[in-house]
Amino acid sequence: MLPDLTPGDRAALESVVGQLEAAWNAMDGSAFAAPFVGDADFVNIRGEHFRGRPAIAAGHAMIFRTIYAGSKVRFTVKAARLLRPDVALVHVSSLLDAPRGPLAGRHRACFSLVLTKEAGGWEIATFHNTLEVAEPPP
Repeated sequence: MLPDLTPGDRAALESVVGQLEAAWNAMDGSAFAAPFVGDADFVNIRGEHFRGRPAIAAGHAMIFRTIYAGSKVRFTVKAARLLRPDVALVHVSSLLDAPRGPLAGRHRACFSLVLTKEAGGWEIATFHNTLEVAEPPP
């Protein structure tokens, strides 16, 4: 049986999610990619798969200049648990407001993170994002 997540580890995991949110809202692709391990996997809401911190940084820098320019996001940790003492699974709700462009409007998504506890702290090994489809009116 796995031990429960300690309050310190939970705070550290929430801090990583906070770093992602702050980097998005600053429109900083390099800062967004910083909490990822070097060979991380990232799957976006369109199912596109990026591998490695440089690809994650470049992809985000591009969307911050184009389709998501000026957008703001709010991330909320919904659940976090240990898979092993040094591996955690975190589920996050995302609320994105895009002011203009082809994706203008408010979008909700849910993403899953698998993080590993390294010498310097928790780092993201995988990130998988899924767009929540709005339910049609009755």
